[in-house]
Amino acid sequence: MTEKISEIKFTVELDDKNLPKKIKWNASDANFDGEKECKSMQISVWDKEEKVTMGIDLWTNEMIVEDMNIHFYQIFKKMADTYLRSTSNNDISKMIKNFADDFAKRCNEGKK
Repeated sequence: MTEKISEIKFTVELDDKNLPKKIKWNASDANFDGEKECKSMQISVWDKEEKVTMGIDLWTNEMIVEDMNIHFYQIFKKMADTYLRSTSNNDISKMIKNFADDFAKRCNEGKK
């Protein structure tokens, strides 16, 4: 049986202060051609030997706080779904979703 390999590539254009100016990504098995631009990305990987999470968190200077709040809300909801699929622990998944909803509520209150 042949293994399938998928490649995900990120390209980060930096400004004169080495801060992200543009972030683009593509994947070898994506349903689109070329690169897509994004304003923020978070990648977490689990090092099985060190038993530690390492991450890459980048955002461009065009990423406004309101969009970052929406981005984090969606990350929390996705995290709850992924946690449920990987552990079948519905109680903890609901706790994460409740946190996400509380987060969104507090972010919206800050706009008043």
